[in-house]
Amino acid sequence: MDRVQGISLFIRVVETGSFSKAAEDLGITQPTATKFVASMEKRLGTLLLHRSTRGVTPTEIGKIYYEKCKGIAREIEEADDLASLMQSKVRGKLTISSSVAFGRRVLMHSILEFMSHHPELEVNLDMDDRYINLIEQGVDLAIRMRRLPDSSLGSRFLGLNPWVLVANPKYLKDHPAPKKPEDIRNHHALIYTTAQGDHRWSFTNGNNQNEIIEVKGPFTSNNLSSILAAARIGMGLAALPWYVAHQSVKDQILEPVMLDWTLPTQEIHAVFSSPKHVPTKVSQCIDWLQGQFKGEWWKDMTTGKSE
Repeated sequence: MDRVQGISLFIRVVETGSFSKAAEDLGITQPTATKFVASMEKRLGTLLLHRSTRGVTPTEIGKIYYEKCKGIAREIEEADDLASLMQSKVRGKLTISSSVAFGRRVLMHSILEFMSHHPELEVNLDMDDRYINLIEQGVDLAIRMRRLPDSSLGSRFLGLNPWVLVANPKYLKDHPAPKKPEDIRNHHALIYTTAQGDHRWSFTNGNNQNEIIEVKGPFTSNNLSSILAAARIGMGLAALPWYVAHQSVKDQILEPVMLDWTLPTQEIHAVFSSPKHVPTKVSQCIDWLQGQFKGEWWKDMTTGKSE
């Protein structure tokens, strides 16, 4: 029995006037209760309780000790209540990591709406295309667009991030739209250098036929907004996530091409530091995000037209 349990035991002995009743309340045997209080008195070097055939009563020092123990017990109970309250409410600071494009175009709007439902929550949204070590960087939650390797991290699947091949209609007037992957060899490719295999684009058709094409073109970038901007002014074909291309397609500035062949779809995962102890603010945020990525979720986004 530790000292906190011992304090609870001593309080119950004084309040019940009985070792046996106190022991029963705490689910221990009477000899265990008697021995522990005796060890407390030995450690303190003073008698805390008078024992008699009529019961147990506190000594003068025992009464003072009892009042102090009661105060400590109240503080512990308040601390437990506070911890339970904080765990049950979405509050405190939440640090979220995301890629720049996804953070700016998608996550920012979802997180701001989530915060509107939880006014006691503070969020630090860190957007960086570099790989982030969650534990070293103090990140509570990271959103990642790839299949996850086995690790000690916790993760939950959020949804799918499909890609589309697009071009400006003016570009397509001078360069007829490709019908099959082989046709892309005759086109200028605008190459995003951190996904879709960089200079090797992979396509699959409805018959599960897969083709990989080496592409080349006048412009490469590790920034999706730059690839989008180049496509919008007619520099060539661009492979883009639908969430990046959708508004430009809706505004008829870009046009989807070769729709019988699809680019690889990425999985969206929420990643967190431990699968065992997930704070409420993290689990509630993940639950919220799972509701945001259903169906053709990119069509419901609020975002700028050319960012």
